[in-house]
Amino acid sequence: MPQKRSTRVPMRSQDPEIRGGNFLEVNLGYSEEEALEEASRCLMCRGPQCVKGCPVGIDIPGFIRLIKEGRINDAARLIKKKNSLPAVCGRVCPQEEQCEALCVVAKKGDPVGIGNLERFAADYEAAHPDGTAVEMAPENGHGIAVIGSGPAGLTVASDLARKGYRVTVFEGLHKAGGVLAYGIPEFRLPKAIVERELEYLASLGVEIRCNILVGASITIPELFDEGYRAVFVGTGAGLPRFLGIPGENLNGVYSANEYLTRSNLMRAYDFPEADTPISHGARVAVFGGGNVAMDSARTALRLGGKEVMLFYRRSREEMPARKEEVHHADQEGINWQFLTAPVEFIGDEKGRLKALRSQRMELGEPDESGRRRPVPIQGGEFVTEIDTAIVAIGNDSNPILTRSMPELDTNRWGNIVVEEATGRTNCRGIFAGGDIVTGAATVILAAGAGRTAANAMHEYVQWITWGEPL
Repeated sequence: MPQKRSTRVPMRSQDPEIRGGNFLEVNLGYSEEEALEEASRCLMCRGPQCVKGCPVGIDIPGFIRLIKEGRINDAARLIKKKNSLPAVCGRVCPQEEQCEALCVVAKKGDPVGIGNLERFAADYEAAHPDGTAVEMAPENGHGIAVIGSGPAGLTVASDLARKGYRVTVFEGLHKAGGVLAYGIPEFRLPKAIVERELEYLASLGVEIRCNILVGASITIPELFDEGYRAVFVGTGAGLPRFLGIPGENLNGVYSANEYLTRSNLMRAYDFPEADTPISHGARVAVFGGGNVAMDSARTALRLGGKEVMLFYRRSREEMPARKEEVHHADQEGINWQFLTAPVEFIGDEKGRLKALRSQRMELGEPDESGRRRPVPIQGGEFVTEIDTAIVAIGNDSNPILTRSMPELDTNRWGNIVVEEATGRTNCRGIFAGGDIVTGAATVILAAGAGRTAANAMHEYVQWITWGEPL
């Protein structure tokens, strides 16, 4: 028997010198031969630890076994029993911190490329449909309202549609997908993939109604008046945080939300063919150390930035962004400015951004997060010429719906308070999950919260219908 390789099969990608000038997907996926080779590395553990690291509990050895057997569409269907968004999660979820972190194979080499194989199975099924129908329960006549079409809302919609419910998703923007549509760039998550997942929902009978902002266009009590038996709130974390330094109101200073929404959802990179303009800065400063900061910096590069600098007040080791995204940014020539904090944006006489005053930092004692706190270095201020700034230091919960319903319990950050095991809020018939509950997190964690809530909502509707105990 040939010895299994200790390193994973690498995924092909665009050449860094080429991809910096386009918005095409960076990673190119596995061929069938590559996927079979990577799947062969799995040990098929009897007590698979990897499943414990998956927020939605995918049968990971099961779907990998099906790939090894050449039953790739069956593998995709097995994944979808737990995860309605495999093509998305295979691309953007931090498997290295979840399922792959617990892979036994990693004791003697690289963990199995679970995310790469998940993506492969989903893409293969889309390219080779075999007409197999999705298992659906009979229609039960009950309506469910889902507010927000991000990963949590889409998961709830899919799960409850398959249980026989009439599901309507309400989306405030003109296109569905939530953060998948407006927040993640085309080169990391092509919008055609998001559209494909939405078409899958439509095939289950889910109705998606865009341009309806619940909390403004309509209220939750009005949804109940329309006959919906239960409501799920998945409105996400869409309120940007700012630096709180002088000059943040200058022209040329963007929140990452606005910058990425203009580019991703409104196709500003294709202006004037698309209607939405965006600043094509030559010298761009991005602030933050997470995936949104990476997305912003790499987008700015593709929009023509001659020098794109990423300012982070801690060191490279403390950055929360995925290692793969940092690696890609490295390859593309992002200029790192570690241990540097912004102090002031400087404008010209017309109110246009022209420079940044920054402060060099060093790491001191750990703070409440467990990371060493950045401390200013005396005499460490300096000025950098820039014409565009993008603030990507995090988001708070979307407040529109919660302000319209003050009786809904929220915490001091504006997140909706729920019962963790069910997603129940303090208001009868209202459930919530995803970033509106946890704050900004990952796609798969939001999907896991959606799955938890969907099961609880099903039990709730059965209880109010038949009087069965919960």
